[in-house]
Amino acid sequence: MPDRISHCDDALGSLRPRVLMVDDDAEITRMLSRYLENHGLTVTVAASGARFRALLETTEVDVILLDLGLPDTDGLGLVRELRHYWQGPLIIVSGRGESVDRVVGLELGADDYISKPFDLRELLARIRSVLRRTPPPGHLAPHAKSGFEFFGLRLDTSARRLIDRDGCDIELTTGEFELLFALLRRPNQVLSRDQLMNATHGRETGPFDRAIDMQVNRLRRKIEVDPAHPRIIKSIRGVGYMLAAPAPAG
Repeated sequence: MPDRISHCDDALGSLRPRVLMVDDDAEITRMLSRYLENHGLTVTVAASGARFRALLETTEVDVILLDLGLPDTDGLGLVRELRHYWQGPLIIVSGRGESVDRVVGLELGADDYISKPFDLRELLARIRSVLRRTPPPGHLAPHAKSGFEFFGLRLDTSARRLIDRDGCDIELTTGEFELLFALLRRPNQVLSRDQLMNATHGRETGPFDRAIDMQVNRLRRKIEVDPAHPRIIKSIRGVGYMLAAPAPAG
């Protein structure tokens, strides 16, 4: 399936980012499509899970906005299904603002979650934030071989790849990559949830925001030998998280 990411017109590059909006509320999709397209994005709408799956087969997408209350598909189940084959930016935009839905959505791999009703400018800012953190196809950092080696793993920051102890790729979402990169850049230093939220989402945490905790839990399941007793990403009670010192790769 297509998995290509582009930058925003004004701050992120010359191409118009492609948004796939999955929502069955025609009034909201018309209003939101008009607003986003006036701000330099291209919007395609899917009003059902079936239509979403068909479009993702044939349409190149840079970011997905997913409502949980679809007529034919459980939204959280769709997030789980999607993360098996698509690792691009995913923002849940939903009227189901209960904390359990927010927590489960982030746990399943969403990069962000915004509840209806929302401020249009805030949603646009969050879309631009995830796009800024995702390079366009073929993008290489100035030092093509830069990266980190830690506990038998290697993070290739130019290719945005995490390679395991057997030389196989570990798939990371955009948020998981940014979280790991933020921790690796400051090894053996305690980073607060606000610091990590700013690094991964471009904003501070709210009073009940568990996005960072959920991303840490997901990341631990992918990189720790025993996620229940983590040796790589340490929890610092009441403060935040710390990554054990890695060695820079060449």
